[in-house]
Amino acid sequence: MLNYIWLSLMLCAVLIGGWNGQLKEVADKALEMADTAVVKISFALIGVMALWLGIMRLAERAGLVALLARALRPLMRKIFPEVPPEHPAMGSMLMNIAANMLGLGNAATPLGLRAMKDLESLNPRPGTATNAMCTFLAINTSGIQLIPVTAIAILAANKSTNPTAIVGTSIICTACAAVCGVTMAKFLSKLPVFREKVEMGNRKPEMNQGLLASAPTNKNEEKPAVKEAVTLQPMQWWGNAIFAAFLLFFAFLFLRMVFPETFGQQLFAEALKQTLFIRIVSAVSLLAIPFLLAAIPLFAALRQVKVYEEFVDGAKEGFDVAIRIIPYLVAMLVAVGMFRAAGGIDMLSRVLAPVFSKLGFPTELLPMVLVRPLSGSGSLGFFTELVKEFGPDSLIARMAGTIYGSTETTFYVLAVYFGSVAIKRTRHALLAGLTADLVSVIVAVTVCRIVFG
Repeated sequence: MLNYIWLSLMLCAVLIGGWNGQLKEVADKALEMADTAVVKISFALIGVMALWLGIMRLAERAGLVALLARALRPLMRKIFPEVPPEHPAMGSMLMNIAANMLGLGNAATPLGLRAMKDLESLNPRPGTATNAMCTFLAINTSGIQLIPVTAIAILAANKSTNPTAIVGTSIICTACAAVCGVTMAKFLSKLPVFREKVEMGNRKPEMNQGLLASAPTNKNEEKPAVKEAVTLQPMQWWGNAIFAAFLLFFAFLFLRMVFPETFGQQLFAEALKQTLFIRIVSAVSLLAIPFLLAAIPLFAALRQVKVYEEFVDGAKEGFDVAIRIIPYLVAMLVAVGMFRAAGGIDMLSRVLAPVFSKLGFPTELLPMVLVRPLSGSGSLGFFTELVKEFGPDSLIARMAGTIYGSTETTFYVLAVYFGSVAIKRTRHALLAGLTADLVSVIVAVTVCRIVFG
């Protein structure tokens, strides 16, 4: 499907640009986006990737990933029946989903790419997305997060009287989008048009599920860490005491941020203006990364893991992954950039506006809705313009904020995640992701009318 979409974007960009007399802008944007894909995105990911893949390696070696996967095994087995319960992919996906929910984008992407690598180790047809990959991408493109930090920041910067008002509506939208995205992924995977592409050949995919955690993906690759973690010695009593003290320290920091009046902390006096729920989620979001960066190495050290050596080994993967996704990013971002520069989004908006107007959909939101799956910066620009034009507390602004906070740049996510494991045949992943986006938009408009209208 991406073959047709990519070709359509490229051809339409040139044709529309020629009609509108904007061929120079189209050509300039193509070169600009190619540079952006390599320099500003891929190279910028190297450091972040190295950090989080190193931390992930420690979590695996210490057995934390296996423990996390085992704790939520019943739920994960229902969502990902194709993945063995003890496989490292379960823990990787859980950590990615948790990071997304907390709005930790810098951590979520590396963890998601690691999850894709783990899922690829189970893939009987390299180059073709598995059902588990498509479902995982549907969850990611549903934009699950508890607090839409960027949208709230834009509303606050424009002097909204209640910038956090969209938190509740965003949670409702992301929940509905995630459920519908996963449901659509499951439904589409059963259709012959998608199923046949992975079931061709002499061996059935079910037979290849024997690629369990003990099976390396190539001769030089080590076995997944979960198997080695099982052989680790139990933590000594003094190790448990040290780690318990560490957890108590962070629990104290959390309580001090949530209840500053109790601890007499003027440093967090600003938090008193927020609701208790917002304070809780804000505290978790602020403490999450420092906690993970300290807790995982400490836990691994107490389990007698050579933390520095293992971290360095894991971090080495960061450069390889960042380089591997370059062709996929260039292809997608250039096509999207050319289409926008040619005026394709504006043309689509004008064509669809009469139809959506009759359906009761605010046509002012159309440009942002159309750009959102294609470009994060573009949709942010449209959102900011809507806030300035209609006011930060207007119904349109809150609808736009809810949509921005509960959707994702679907094409970018697919390009990065699938590019990291060289997946070219994406099957139904794009349809499932766009379904999640569509549901989120419809629910956002409906819920905002009820709550704010």
